[in-house]
Amino acid sequence: MQRAAPQEFSRVLSSMCTEPHPAARDAAERFLATNPGDPETYQEVARLERRAVETLGEIADLSDPHGYVTSGGTEANVQAVRSARNRLRVEDPNVVVPESAHFSFTKAADVLGVELRRVPTDDDHRADVDAADAAVDDDTVLVVGVAGSTEFGRVDPIPELAAVAHDAGAFLHVDAAWGGFYLPFTDHEWSFAHAPVDSMTIDPHKSGRAAVPAGGVLFRERAGLDALAVDTPYLESTSQATLTGTRSGAGVAAAAAAMDALWPDGYRREYERVAELATWFAAELRERGFETADVDLPLVAASISEPVFERLREEGWRISRTESGELRVVCMPHVTREMLTAFLADVEAVHAAGPEACSLSGDVGDAR
Repeated sequence: MQRAAPQEFSRVLSSMCTEPHPAARDAAERFLATNPGDPETYQEVARLERRAVETLGEIADLSDPHGYVTSGGTEANVQAVRSARNRLRVEDPNVVVPESAHFSFTKAADVLGVELRRVPTDDDHRADVDAADAAVDDDTVLVVGVAGSTEFGRVDPIPELAAVAHDAGAFLHVDAAWGGFYLPFTDHEWSFAHAPVDSMTIDPHKSGRAAVPAGGVLFRERAGLDALAVDTPYLESTSQATLTGTRSGAGVAAAAAAMDALWPDGYRREYERVAELATWFAAELRERGFETADVDLPLVAASISEPVFERLREEGWRISRTESGELRVVCMPHVTREMLTAFLADVEAVHAAGPEACSLSGDVGDAR
């Protein structure tokens, strides 16, 4: 039988995961068999997890972070909802999220038995603060803001959403799963230092270049993490706050190694590269007649017809659409100008193939 090989990233434009940093790959292999779910038994990987959490706190401007390395953003978001529900203990808990929120909040609501209240975004795909304010009530346990949305790369007005949450007696959670490793090098207000954020999702296995799986959840207060703890009587450790229990130490070690190697200067250089790349790519699409949303974080959303989209997929490009139908290209560390130049050449070739494959109709809100 032929030995299976992992897919190359040479035509992957839709993913928010990327090639791990060499140091992260090496660390993941070395710690593959350890279990940070039992930190008293596996003490070295537990030490690495503490170091990873400390660095995540530094990236997110939280001097005394409480949290752990999750399996990804979904687990982190579920845990943020669970912590808020457990801490406030209202009869009919609800969570208020913008319509741009990740689908993991739908999973969280289903699993945890809380009501999910989705509120509109504005014309620039950011959370509508007035709508969030109208949606909260005495049973709201959590308000969510997104810092780097998965469809348009937008950053919600986090300080204003924090005020809405706290005025209602609820907590404020920021989903910065993808954006968290880019945002420190921007002027956005998104971090624990910019607003009284209570919890945050921030994933090393996305732009942080750790090996998958390596997400992250942070809490401002120890009580946020303690609200998740359960007794573990048969382990050397007496309690556990994680959701998955047994975890491979590969993700923890990879996260610590990647951040040791890249924070802050390596991440700053990479952000500057992909920000310039996304701006260039959006301009190239506009020159070819495609309506393209303004670029904020390095994600490009553009109108493109269904025939062109499907033909590009047939050419092997791994691309996706937003819920409203725009082409979505994420400029991750593996994405280069050469890749995007090849993609544009295929766009032109498909477009030249005939009228049935070259409609440029579409709408991206405030596209220019």
